[in-house]
Amino acid sequence: MTLFHAIYASTVFVVAFVLIATDRLNKTLVALGGATAMFLLPVINSHEVFYSEETGVDWDVIFLLLGMMIIVSVVRQTGVFEYVAIWSAKRAKGSPLRIMILLLLVTAIGSAFLDNVTTVLLIAPVTLLVCERLGISPVPFLLAEAFAANIGGAATLVGDPTSMIIGTAADLSFVSFLSNMAPAVILVLCALVALVPRLFPEAFIVDSERIADVMALDEREAIRNHRLLIQCGLVLVGVFAGFVAHKQIHMEPSLVAMTGAGILIVISRLGREFYLSSVEWETLLFFAGLFVMVGALVRTGVMDELAHAASHAIGTNALVTTMVILGVSFLISGVVDNVPYAATMTPIVGQLTSSMHQLHNHDVLWWGLILGTVLGGNLTALGASANVVIIGIAKRAGNPISFWEFTRKGAVVTATSLAISVGYLWVRYFLLA
Repeated sequence: MTLFHAIYASTVFVVAFVLIATDRLNKTLVALGGATAMFLLPVINSHEVFYSEETGVDWDVIFLLLGMMIIVSVVRQTGVFEYVAIWSAKRAKGSPLRIMILLLLVTAIGSAFLDNVTTVLLIAPVTLLVCERLGISPVPFLLAEAFAANIGGAATLVGDPTSMIIGTAADLSFVSFLSNMAPAVILVLCALVALVPRLFPEAFIVDSERIADVMALDEREAIRNHRLLIQCGLVLVGVFAGFVAHKQIHMEPSLVAMTGAGILIVISRLGREFYLSSVEWETLLFFAGLFVMVGALVRTGVMDELAHAASHAIGTNALVTTMVILGVSFLISGVVDNVPYAATMTPIVGQLTSSMHQLHNHDVLWWGLILGTVLGGNLTALGASANVVIIGIAKRAGNPISFWEFTRKGAVVTATSLAISVGYLWVRYFLLA
């Protein structure tokens, strides 16, 4: 690839990013248009798009999303989302603030042990129903859950795709990953809980009559199909077990989700208008277009050059190296999909780790990279898959979230996360080393 190809690919991506950020055009059309522009030169070919792990569409993400969307569609027919919505609202005494904190904590904990996209797909329908019952906007709740999903995903080796990529390359064990990342995640999550009243001050005003109506409801009456609920419960337990043990059973999470979806379609005997009711086709197409554009940046060497430029500017000071990796990862992962970034940076960080003999803890660069790539996803709507899914769900529910609305709130959460991450890495791995 020539310099012209790199400039062309970068220009297409920047233009698409600006169009998405300004919300002047449908983001799915922009993403597909950008992908088409990459084919026209051509910067990337069909083989690299459909078959390459480095530059192609991440089919694992696409089919994980599709499988979980189908599962959610079937589960929705049981009425269990209404049950959980009423139950959570009653346990929180109808307080929107307590409900938000409860839901974001559940989201964060779920994202630590499941893929964060899976978690938001399960929590978002409950959120929409709670807000509908209380007569308040679901947008602040969905935003808080997106932030919590990305934060929780950094806690374990299986919580986020980038964690899996980096952890596998660095040969990090599940226990080591948890013991080093969980404390930082808990600190950031506590900060998010403290921030939400200030981030969403308008979200907690609710009519007292609405609260009284919700408190008078019997959540057990919401269950419409007990037999299907039991079937869904058994399949979900199997799917979640498959997610956790996917390496041992040699089955990617996407295949686990699609297998679970297929089983539910067969045993539920629902028509396609029911089992496809929650599938966000626009979101899936948006991801496909975004993967092609980012893949073109990888193919032309733009991502690699950015990563190498950062590594050359660092020097040999371990503390400076760690903080630069952290800061750069926060920034870049906030504006491009963090999966290809993590894949590009992993070998570079591996080289830096092996060359810095003065490090007391040789894994500290990995912890900086993981915190930056996962938590940095909260910066903009494009930073993480969970963000895109949440925005798609909100739009479909008639409560669209603009790019800048997400970014204004996400920037505050990201800045707070960065400050906490800097302090955590410095104190634990340098001051107390």
